[in-house]
Amino acid sequence: MNILAIIPARMGSSRFPGKPMAKILGRPMIGHVYENVKKCKLLTKVIVATCDTEIAEYIQSINGQAIMTSDQHERASDRCAEALLKLEELDKIKYDIIVMVQGDEPMTQAEMITEAVLPMMTDSTIKVTNLMGQISTSEEFNDRNCIKVVCDTALNAIYFSREPIPTTIRVKNVNRRKQVCVIPFKRDFLIEYTKMAPTDLEIVESIDMLRVLENGYKVRMVPTHHSSFSVDTEQDLKRVEEIMKGVSN
Repeated sequence: MNILAIIPARMGSSRFPGKPMAKILGRPMIGHVYENVKKCKLLTKVIVATCDTEIAEYIQSINGQAIMTSDQHERASDRCAEALLKLEELDKIKYDIIVMVQGDEPMTQAEMITEAVLPMMTDSTIKVTNLMGQISTSEEFNDRNCIKVVCDTALNAIYFSREPIPTTIRVKNVNRRKQVCVIPFKRDFLIEYTKMAPTDLEIVESIDMLRVLENGYKVRMVPTHHSSFSVDTEQDLKRVEEIMKGVSN
């Protein structure tokens, strides 16, 4: 089975322009993500999908491969699909599973890739999975940059939101979960995703997976015990650097 990891990254983030190249412990954040993902032994190949030459040139400088994509993509999943088709044309190979790992998740570990992929390898009905972590603080629960998720009893996503869900008005100690952006797709379903028109809730929330849900498909959420924080602001960058510094010491 050929499993490809694609790391989408762009310099033009509205919340933190240039963040893929922002340094953590002396190395650009995208470099941390790339090197961590490469450690997963399940993967056939790892590439970065970007519309920015600065990112592509950096990845090439560390002996990685970058695929240039359009700068018009609103969703990372669409960027990954474009990169996939270009890579398959170059490599003359068809991949089976595509693992999207966001370029702003520098705490991603190889084991997290394995956790996210394994359910798909054992259950042929699963089209897309998504790692899910626990929210431990009210600050994170109320942070709009933290994407919250609620699930059914089979751990399929019911809804994703930047708002605090579920409500804690009646019960204070509800299970609070967040999306961790390690998202494997079956190859053909990723292509199918790009053929679906952007949906209303996807646009309102700015969350890729809502396009899947709104079109009647399931997203299987996979719990992980690994701690991970995405970098959406300069404050996030400082927090993550402090955590990573503690781990490396």
